Amino acid sequence: MKLNSVITFTTDFASADPYVGIMQGVILSINPQCTFIDITHEITPQDIIHGCFALSVSYNYFPKGTIHVAVVDPGVGSNRRAIIVETDMYIFVGPDNGIFSFVLDSPDVAKVTEITNAAYFRPSPSTTFHGRDIFAPVAAHLSKGIPPQRFGSPVTDYVLIRTPEPVLQSTGAIEGEILHIDRFGNLITNITRRFLEKHLGDTIIAGINGIKATRLLQTYTQAEDDELFCLFGSSGHLEVSVKNKSAQEITRARRGDKIIVICDS
Repeated sequence: MKLNSVITFTTDFASADPYVGIMQGVILSINPQCTFIDITHEITPQDIIHGCFALSVSYNYFPKGTIHVAVVDPGVGSNRRAIIVETDMYIFVGPDNGIFSFVLDSPDVAKVTEITNAAYFRPSPSTTFHGRDIFAPVAAHLSKGIPPQRFGSPVTDYVLIRTPEPVLQSTGAIEGEILHIDRFGNLITNITRRFLEKHLGDTIIAGINGIKATRLLQTYTQAEDDELFCLFGSSGHLEVSVKNKSAQEITRARRGDKIIVICDS
């Protein structure tokens, strides 16, 4: 696969500190032709699962050959590995802590390489900022055509974080789980459209923390004021929402909470 000069960033660095700009400066000093796209720098600090989800719903909208750099790295400076993940379409660079689980747990992955060749690091790498001293320069050298095998050796015992799957109960109900809560307070679950339609259809009641959503709608505007309802969001997952308000505030839900969906017949 021929790589292009597009490099994306997914981090928990936010925008108040200079960390993102520093990483991009390091890359430009190696390859001035790079184009940067910030997927997000607002991942909850040290929240690997949040970073994994954000990247998983974003990465495949980019052109073939894009390099995705993800740095949500509470284990920086420890013995956790740095890796390059190759698929038929993309390259991923970051810590081996589960942030690339969505790729590593799929048939798309071609090879995983542990990054060990210090010739492609900045001199005397910091123990607290591998984004600057390891991941950024490695991404830059990859964008110039250096093959992944030059950075280290293949590994197969990489870290995986398994996303919980929805369960069809003996009663016919679906038990799902909240994977993510976005900044609007929408509750994004692990129940896909395909799974729901296969087992229940589109006339449902969803319950979370004792509160019910009684309609599956197509758009937010179809809802009544203050109505808790369901819809399929842009990620293709079932969401619980409230028009112009926060479903999270109304239900007091948190990531990992269960959602029970039944057929309303």
